[in-house]
Amino acid sequence: MVGSSGLVEINFDGIIGPSHNYAGLSHGNLAATRNAGKVAHPRAAALQGIAKMRANLSLGLVQGILPPHPRPDHDWLAALATDYKRAPIHLKAQALSASAMWAANAATVSPAPDATDGRCHLTVANLVTMAHRSHEWPATLAMLRVAFADPAFVVHPPVPAPFGDEGAANHMRLADHHGAAGVEVFVYGKAGGPFPARQSREASEAVARAHRLDPARTLFVEQSAAAIAAGAFHNDVVAVVNERVLFAHEQAFADPAQVYANLRRLLPTVEIVEVPAAAVSLQDAITSYLFNAQLVSTGNGTTLIVPGEARANAAVWRWLEGHAAGNGPIRRLNVVDVRESMANGGGPACLRLRVVADPATIDPRFLVDDGKLDRIAALVAEAWPEAIAADAIGDPALIATIESARRRLLALLDLGELIDA
Repeated sequence: MVGSSGLVEINFDGIIGPSHNYAGLSHGNLAATRNAGKVAHPRAAALQGIAKMRANLSLGLVQGILPPHPRPDHDWLAALATDYKRAPIHLKAQALSASAMWAANAATVSPAPDATDGRCHLTVANLVTMAHRSHEWPATLAMLRVAFADPAFVVHPPVPAPFGDEGAANHMRLADHHGAAGVEVFVYGKAGGPFPARQSREASEAVARAHRLDPARTLFVEQSAAAIAAGAFHNDVVAVVNERVLFAHEQAFADPAQVYANLRRLLPTVEIVEVPAAAVSLQDAITSYLFNAQLVSTGNGTTLIVPGEARANAAVWRWLEGHAAGNGPIRRLNVVDVRESMANGGGPACLRLRVVADPATIDPRFLVDDGKLDRIAALVAEAWPEAIAADAIGDPALIATIESARRRLLALLDLGELIDA
């Protein structure tokens, strides 16, 4: 619901694009690499994502969308002195990636109550660690500058390379309610393990400065090396927050005691729900995407939206049911089917970017209701490829289908200015 300030949390979900495929491009993302080479189903993936958005609307949440990027990325290939027809297979795959569907990596967002200038700030993530994601930011920047063109917002370009920034997936905000001044937590990793640490402290500090945050209410927290090594390529695979609730695995942070002490000092009302490793192993938490869930406020209390894989894991579901049955902060569990996106390494939380703002200040073309979702779903069912095999990514007919499907979606949404973005 919209508070007296007019501010409400809006989830902007990435519409899963027609080029969704399993190329296994993301080192450290165990699900993506495990499923490399399998047949992907873009139509089913997009419809699952739309169903998740519809479920959010049924909970009384405000829902937004971010359309897919142009794929293949011809501009990126041109910068590499090639084109899609002549490019080697690994560049074809990287240019065709639908990974912009992970809207949690689109940007870092600081709501107006946290910024000294009273505006909502968004900094587009540079995603420099992975080649297939490093070319997303220009299209993301163009899109966000259309969606958030109102003077209530400031949309910043990315932090320059080589400082890796992966957006909201490594950022948490806690507050008594969405419209109140909050505590912002930036989670970074340190290099040296078997998988890359994608979020640098330098990038996080640069974002905090750009967003004009109060240093006294801003924390920089190191992710545990154990979590990264186990496959938690982003912090949101092992921790999630909503208003004053932090839900985290015992091994999420390098120094959890210090993290919790700082949060209790800065936000005395904070409620910390820590899942012990003895009850749910780090491996079970990551493979089930227990924490890559949407933790949201509804009329029935704090609700956790988890993927079906969490219910299928006996240890995870036993812990969740026990917590929900008790007097803990999380009162309700909602299960959603996002199997296609899970197989590419992202759950419900990966698919959405949270923005606390007055909906009246946002370009209405980016907000949806059930009727608009119906129209989008009908187009997806008609225009998205049913399946993409690993050896099909060079097929000119497939490329034509992918490009036509996106153009038709943008026409449906009246977002023609993004066709070449």
